[in-house]
Amino acid sequence: MKILGISEGSHDAAWTLIEDGEILEAHHLERHTRIKNDKWLKMELLPWANTVIGHENRRRVNERRKEAGQALLAHGLDDWCGIDHEYNHYETHAWAGWSTSTFNDCDILCVDAIGERETAAVFEVRDKIFTKTWEMKYPQSLGLAYSAVTAALGYKPMEEEYIVMGLAAYGEPIVDFDYLLDINCHKGIHLPKGSPEDIAASIQVFYERQLLKLIDRYCKHKNLILMGGCALNCVANSKIKDKNIWIMPNPGDAGSSLGAAARHYKKKLNWKGPYLGTLIENNINPRIVARHLLEYGVVGVANGRSEFGPRALGNRSLLADPRRDISDTVNDIKRRQRFRPFAPAIVEEYSEQFFEGPMNEYMQFVAKAKHNYKSVTHVDGTARVQVVKPNTEGTLLREILEEWFRLTGCPMLLNTSLNIKGEPMIDTWEQAKEWERKYNVKVF
Repeated sequence: MKILGISEGSHDAAWTLIEDGEILEAHHLERHTRIKNDKWLKMELLPWANTVIGHENRRRVNERRKEAGQALLAHGLDDWCGIDHEYNHYETHAWAGWSTSTFNDCDILCVDAIGERETAAVFEVRDKIFTKTWEMKYPQSLGLAYSAVTAALGYKPMEEEYIVMGLAAYGEPIVDFDYLLDINCHKGIHLPKGSPEDIAASIQVFYERQLLKLIDRYCKHKNLILMGGCALNCVANSKIKDKNIWIMPNPGDAGSSLGAAARHYKKKLNWKGPYLGTLIENNINPRIVARHLLEYGVVGVANGRSEFGPRALGNRSLLADPRRDISDTVNDIKRRQRFRPFAPAIVEEYSEQFFEGPMNEYMQFVAKAKHNYKSVTHVDGTARVQVVKPNTEGTLLREILEEWFRLTGCPMLLNTSLNIKGEPMIDTWEQAKEWERKYNVKVF
C-alpha cells in the first residue's frame, strides 16, 4: 500500500511517499514552486497513493489559534482530495526520527516553535511502544523565543534562525533571556540594549541551557533522538554529552511528512539516506569536477536525487577549494552576509586528523578545527563538518573528494547549498543551467 505523508500550512510544505517500508520519494514544495517556504501543497505535484496522512491535527491547531485571536489555517490539500487521517504534531516528529534510526529503545526529544497546543515533547520508546513522558504547552516555547529574537534582530523568523546561531559566535552572552519562557513570544518582543552579536550569543546560550536541562531531566536512556526545527541548532547539539544521538536530516516540519507516513505504517522504514527528491541523471565525471575545482576554485554540482532536508550534502552543492581564501567570494556569489561560515565535507578516514569533536554525515554538530583552512572555519574555531563515508549511497561526493585528495593532498572541500540567499535550492537541471548562466559558475 502506498502511503502519502504530507506537511503543510505553517511553513516549508513537503510530501513523502512510502510503500512497504521503502521511501519512494520525498520533496520540499518550495523547490518545485520556487517560492521560499511555500506552505500549501499543489495537487498536481503529488503522486498517487492509497491513503493521505497529515502531520498534525489542524482542528486542534485552529482551536488554539482562535483562542489566541489568530487567523485560522485554511484546509489546503483537504479541499482538493481529502486527508484520510491526521496524527499529532510531535507524534509525527517522533516517528520521523525513530523510523529512520537504528535505535529500538530510546528517548525522543522534540523541540520547535509550536504544534497544536504543545511546543515541545519527550517520548520514551520501549519495545516499540511510544509513551509521551513530558510536554511544554503554549505560550511557553523555546522555539518561539528563539524566533522572536531572530525577528527582533531583523531576520526572518521561522527561516533565518541559523543566521543568528552563526552570528552568536561573534558576541558574548550579556542578557538573561529566561524571562522569555514567561511571556507570549508570538506577540513579539523588545530587545534589551546590546550589540546584535551579544544579543545573538545570549539567545543561543539560553537555548543551549534549556536544551541540556530538558535532556538531563527527561531523557535517561543512552540513545537519544532529537527532532523538531530546533534540532538544526548544531552548536547546541554539540554540547550534549554521553549520548548516542540520531537526528533525521530533515527534523523540522517538512520532515514530518515522512513521520506522518511512518506513523501510519507503524514500522521502521528502510532509511538509505536523504537523497530522495528530484532526479538529475548526468553521469558526471568526478575527475573532471575535481580538475575544474583545481583551476577555478569553485564549482556547482547538480546531480542525482536532491536532498530531503535544508542542507546540501553533495547533490545540489556549491563546492570550493578550502585552501584558498575563498569564503568572501562564495558568500558574494550566494549574496550572503560575509560573516556567515561555510562547512567542510571531508573524507571520513581523515576527519579526526583535521577536526576534534562530534561529527557525522549530515552536518548536525560542530567540531574544533585542527587545521589552518580559514574558509571552512568559523570565527570561534569550529566547523559544521560533513563526514563522507566510503560507498555513500546516492551521491558522487565521495568520488569527487577522492579525486580532489589525489590531486591536492587535501581531503576536504567547502560545501554549501546551490542557491542564492533567500531562494530555494536548485532542483532541476534546467534551473542549474540557468543558475550557471546567471552567476557565471560552472555547474556539473
